[in-house]
Amino acid sequence: MSNAIETRSLRKEFGEKVAVANLTLTVQRGEVFGFLGPNGAGKTTSIKMLLGLVAPTNGDGTVLDAPLGNVAARAKIGFLPEHFRFQDWLSGREFLDLHGRLYGIASSKRKTSVEKLLARVDLYDAANRKLKDYSKGMLQRIGLAAALLNEPQLVFLDEPTSGLDPLGRLIVRDVINELRAQGTAVFLNSHLLSEVEITCDRVAFVKDGRVVRETSLHETSNVIDVELIVRNASPELLRDLSQFGKHVKQLNGTIHLETETDARIPELNRWLVARGMDVYKIGAAKPSLEKMFLDVMGEDARAG
Repeated sequence: MSNAIETRSLRKEFGEKVAVANLTLTVQRGEVFGFLGPNGAGKTTSIKMLLGLVAPTNGDGTVLDAPLGNVAARAKIGFLPEHFRFQDWLSGREFLDLHGRLYGIASSKRKTSVEKLLARVDLYDAANRKLKDYSKGMLQRIGLAAALLNEPQLVFLDEPTSGLDPLGRLIVRDVINELRAQGTAVFLNSHLLSEVEITCDRVAFVKDGRVVRETSLHETSNVIDVELIVRNASPELLRDLSQFGKHVKQLNGTIHLETETDARIPELNRWLVARGMDVYKIGAAKPSLEKMFLDVMGEDARAG
């Protein structure tokens, strides 16, 4: 089966400013793909190129087996933008019906789909209220429903949970899992790394308009983070700890190092005790997506 998205060296310049330098990536059908990076990394411009809303300066790509911007392919795509403006004089039901008519969905099917989606995003009881009376979270959910009206093969979600409470985030998470099960590809841009870690199959880290790293979140990592607290750690101890792992450093009294297997933890503990060290803490865990993000982005991950 062909991929939902394929791009090769996409570049976008606005005058002298390079918004996207070299975007090369592949998103499989039925995959939930996370697109991560700091503000200004080129994520929004990348999404606009994939949607055909702006033309690339250089490079090419396909979406649903068609060139970027192809009208027939765009009819099979759903999109929830981060900054949306809806027709707030309409009720939730009227809003979805309008968008269904814009998609060209037949009347009988449109009515069934609207009612089903209102219930799916937990807005059935608010269906006749005007959008101007909706909270931000409710608007986020009605926007998600609109993005699903055309039964898309590919859905772009730009910060879909930014205004949601825990129940709303759970609804979005369940919808994404349902889309995956149906074979629909989901392209997810979010700053909520905990949600991305739970939801996505694979993520790409974007920096300075380039994909600098891709990783599967289902593969077992071959890196274990070890945290260690001992009494009176010396520079010599930190040097000698390198036999058990790499990237040995001490931060705020805690020693950190990386090893390839947690089987070395008991060996490390015995070695420390044999040297007469008092061990107050020794623990190990898989690196989180947040840690990976910080490691990849470096100084760019700092708030600014």
